[in-house]
Order: sequence, then C-alpha cells, then structure tokens
Amino acid sequence: MRSLKAALIQREAQTEPGTDLDACLQAIRRVAGAGCRLVLLQELHNGAYFCQRERADSFDAAEPIPGPSTAALGALAAELSVVIVGSLFERRAAGVYHNTAVVLDADGSLAGLYRKMHIPDDPGYYEKFYFTPGDLGFRPVDTAVGRLGVLVCWDQWFPEAARLMAIGGAELLLYPTAIGWDPADPEDERGRQLDAWRTVQRGHAVANGLPLLACNRVGFEPAPDAAGPEDGILFWGSSFACGPQGEILAAASETAPEDLIVDIDLNRAEAVRRIWPFFRDRRIDAYGDLLKRWRD
Repeated sequence: MRSLKAALIQREAQTEPGTDLDACLQAIRRVAGAGCRLVLLQELHNGAYFCQRERADSFDAAEPIPGPSTAALGALAAELSVVIVGSLFERRAAGVYHNTAVVLDADGSLAGLYRKMHIPDDPGYYEKFYFTPGDLGFRPVDTAVGRLGVLVCWDQWFPEAARLMAIGGAELLLYPTAIGWDPADPEDERGRQLDAWRTVQRGHAVANGLPLLACNRVGFEPAPDAAGPEDGILFWGSSFACGPQGEILAAASETAPEDLIVDIDLNRAEAVRRIWPFFRDRRIDAYGDLLKRWRD
C-alpha cells in the first residue's frame, strides 16, 4: 500500500484583517504534527471572500507570486517536510490579476502554479471583475508526495478540467473551494445544491479513477457594505475526500472549522482502472465536437 496522509484545513475567515495566513500556518503545524505529508488549504485563504462585491480597492490585497505568502508557506513546508497547496490573489501586472493555486514542495520550493481557468460571474461571486482567466492550462504539478492535479472551485463543475489533469498523469485531484448558500435559500434548495456539489466531484473521481480532495470555506461572511444581516454568503463547509470509485473517505462539518485528516491509498487507482478501463475505451477519434461552444 502506497499510503498518503493528507489534511484539508476548513476554516472561517478571521474577523481581524491580516491574521488569516497566520491561522493557516498554525493549522499546518497541527496537522503536520499528526503525520500529514500533504496539506490543502481553501480558496483565497488569506482573508474574507471579497468577490461578493465589485470594489476597486479590493485589488490592494493582491500580491506577486513568488511573494510574501509563498515565502511564508515555503519556509513552513521546508521546516515540516510537507507539501502545501495554497490559494492566492495573484498580482501579475497592473490590471492583470489571477485566482492562483500555489504548490509548495516539501523542500520549500515553489513546485508549480495553477491559475483558475473557469471564472464565475454570479450574484455574490463577481469573480470576472477581479480575475483574468488562467493561461497555464491543465498541467499537474510534480511534488514529493506525487503528481497533483490542482484545480480551483468553479473548475469543479467541468469534467473536461478533471479529465485533462488525469490524462496529464495526475495521481490526485485537489480543489481549493469557496462555495455556499444565499441565506435566503430554502432548506430544500440548499440540500439540492450541496448534493449536486458533492455528486459532480465524486463523478470526476469515478470517471478518472482518481482520489479527490475538496477543501471549502465555512461560516457566514457578510458582504462588504452589507444592506442587512442576511446580505452575504453562508459557506457550507462539507470538505471531503473520496477514493477512485467515489467512496467517501472523510467528510467535514457543514457548520464548523475542522482539520480533516485522511489516509489515501494511492495504489487503488491502478486497481480500479484495471476493472473499469475508461481510458482504454475512450473514443478520442469521435470527440472533436467538444471543441465547439454548442452543436446546432
């Protein structure tokens, strides 16, 4: 058994600005002390989810990569000999910003980046105002614990993204995430949304014969300049890990912060792909229309 102990750090945004990265570093120390060799942080973990509103001053929080956050995460990765997957607001140039996942290897080096490719623009999630679509493609990152297929949040609804990471040799799919409910949503609608979110990602695991980790924010975050007590997003937590047949290996609370620790058998992907040989039977000669927006 080729086993990997991993941790998903599900957190609430700190009420004191500028303290979120320190909270992440403390959590990484905790899980490393429990034997974890891979740590996944949630999307945009250095602060509140600012994309609820379109505000030019929010760009002040962006930073270069490499930069202060990658330096802090890299130093801790080297000290603890762990691989860390973080999620940052990248300032690439004046007027060019990205939602970027960073992978710090166990020696502290910056092993790779992934710039979020699918950018949403929905009520409460005005990411197109902030983020230029990624231009690095769907390329896994080699690390001390294996080849990681790192994607970000809205990417998790697109089977093409997971498949391209898989055929690039990813051994594990990882999704830093920020998703939740409008507090005005009725309970039945909340249930449908959460179930769909879990189901589509478990489907990516099954279709690609890979384990998958999804780390989400948790707790209520009011919108900047909120008009009322329910003007914001109730992030639904529920971070989870599943195996290559979609089996749930570990799941976190919908309502509370949690260090979710899971043991992953990396050999199971090989065994599952032998009995479910989806890659053998793909009709790559017949999929050309996938490159069209729509087929009339």
